Amino acid sequence: MARVALTTGAYTDRSLIAGCQRCLNLFPRPNPEGHPVPFTFYPTPGLVTLSNPPIGAGRGVFRASNDVLYAVIGQYLYKIGADWSYTVLGQLLETATTPVSMADNGVTLDLVDGSPYGYAVGLYTDTFTQIVDPVFYGSDRVEFLDTFFIFNKPGTGIYYISLALSNTFDPTYWATKIGFSDKLVAAVVVHREIWLIGESTTEVWVNSGATSFPFELMTGAFIEHGCGAKYSIAKMGDAIYWLSKNLQGQNVILKGNGYQAARVSTHAIETAIASYATVADAIGYTYQQEGHKFYVLTFPTADKTWVYDETTTLWHERCYVDSDGIERRHRVNGMAYAYGVNVGIDWETGALYRVDLDTYTDAGQPIIRRRGFPHMGDGGNRVFYSQFLADMEVGEATGTGTSPNVGPGILGTSATDALGDGTGGVLGIGYGPEQDIPAPPQVWLRWSDTRGYSWSNPVKSSLGGAGEYLKSIQFQRLGMARDRVFELFWSYPVKTALNGAFVNATPGRS
Repeated sequence: MARVALTTGAYTDRSLIAGCQRCLNLFPRPNPEGHPVPFTFYPTPGLVTLSNPPIGAGRGVFRASNDVLYAVIGQYLYKIGADWSYTVLGQLLETATTPVSMADNGVTLDLVDGSPYGYAVGLYTDTFTQIVDPVFYGSDRVEFLDTFFIFNKPGTGIYYISLALSNTFDPTYWATKIGFSDKLVAAVVVHREIWLIGESTTEVWVNSGATSFPFELMTGAFIEHGCGAKYSIAKMGDAIYWLSKNLQGQNVILKGNGYQAARVSTHAIETAIASYATVADAIGYTYQQEGHKFYVLTFPTADKTWVYDETTTLWHERCYVDSDGIERRHRVNGMAYAYGVNVGIDWETGALYRVDLDTYTDAGQPIIRRRGFPHMGDGGNRVFYSQFLADMEVGEATGTGTSPNVGPGILGTSATDALGDGTGGVLGIGYGPEQDIPAPPQVWLRWSDTRGYSWSNPVKSSLGGAGEYLKSIQFQRLGMARDRVFELFWSYPVKTALNGAFVNATPGRS
């Protein structure tokens, strides 16, 4: 049988004949040289509930320099203890669900939410106050550099700074983005420099030490890309990621580093983004786990989440499956590393989660994992497929405990027709009440002989019971096609991994 290795990210392209794969809730990790396949695909992390506050939109989490975690949920700022207890520190003046921004100077934490108001919290006193200086103008984002808090003045090209280690302001401590006449979207500090990201262009400022105003424009550091979604901006080490916009167009995802911005999105990703009704509400955050550096970009209106892995430069999708079986945006809206774990905040409920690679549900809700395969054929001739053998890790299921009832089905409706047959239904896994699972878990296979426009009914095979590490996941008598696309999917909450498949295919004569 021929081995079919999975070598790239998986996307649905502008034309399905070019690519109709999905890589959902799986991420690739490169294998050592000499391994039979270049990548193994691992389950994305599940969610373990750490604490449930009063319900409200999760708007941001931040670990301050005192190693304490802070979270904004609804209109309230909370201090989160190492035991995941909540202490209310203060209430924001405006009602909103959009992300907030926080930064601290070692003594005080500043918080802004895009409104005219700002807030300050004593890191060692827990005092919560409104910033009332007459030359504080509000901001979409706050940063800290060289003793100064740094803000953008919303709706203008201006950024301004506080006095050193203070929340008071000098009316002369401001400057205007001067490289182009666009408005400033955000001032972002990276590598001890300020990137002024505008609507169409970006320029870099540095601390010159001048007494009249400490920062000045860096000559030659000018980037012909701005930002079309202010909340998409996120930092990872010395790099900045954002959804770009310039005078020629928009919806390209960039990585800014070393005074240059490189495109990291693919044509297929850009095609998907272009189909969304709006992208201005896109929210980005970054985190690191087991050496992988992820940039997570969620589109709330479109209900989609895309993830870029800086380590492999490949993309995948993440989703949460609701009680109707509908694929939704991922639950996590932002993340911080605190108390030894990656802590995610729920965009809808404000719940805090441990984002854990050894957990295989989203706080008890099943996670659908899908991986499509590339188009297969033989120069337009008919090919007979007698066997498909999934190359997966098996034998990890205990066969006991509780799990959602699993079975194929078309559930609810969705803007995305996952079946590809025009029904608008969501393929694959029906959910019922929790029950004991006496039998081994299952993996499902479906295929398309119409180049990705319609799909077969799924067929199932066992993932094997506990200790059945050599279990063969086989699918037999799979018919004939001139162009065949396979897709595997499963949801059982157990450790798995996917190398690819072996396919027994016999060419026909025409």
